[in-house]
Amino acid sequence: MLALDSPVWSELQHAYGPASDIPALLSQLSNFPDESEHLAEPWFGLWSALCHQGDVYSASFAAVPHIVAALATNPARATMSFFLLPASIEVARHERAAPLPASIESAYLAALAKLPALAASASRPQWAPEVCTSALAAVAAATGNHLLAQLIINVEASEIPEALEWLENR
Repeated sequence: MLALDSPVWSELQHAYGPASDIPALLSQLSNFPDESEHLAEPWFGLWSALCHQGDVYSASFAAVPHIVAALATNPARATMSFFLLPASIEVARHERAAPLPASIESAYLAALAKLPALAASASRPQWAPEVCTSALAAVAAATGNHLLAQLIINVEASEIPEALEWLENR
């Protein structure tokens, strides 16, 4: 995993240019920040820079291990983006055939591999639906089921019966 104080972050790119601002946002995740407000930081900045309109960047892949590491410290405190941002990055990587830099690849893939167990650790009775669906998307993305992950990410609650029927008839 790329250290947050590494100068390499300024060589990585995100939607707005050099990713030197990303470590400061990632360092806030250990506090499990609230994301109930749409523009709440650090999540708004991370989403905007790392998975901008379905595009992903070298910094996106370097950030995922940090998101997963923060989640691993206390999975029960997970909010939606702890699962949904890594899932969305992986779905976009697959969909757009985005190149995964060799220097980041092993840490990125190892972080993805941890998501199913972290989703299981985070699950509990009366789990918030948005956290549950984001965890399901993360499990699907991490296990190579990119189309299923994309479906889970994009389906609206009102469309769930139709989506289930579609899955049953495949």
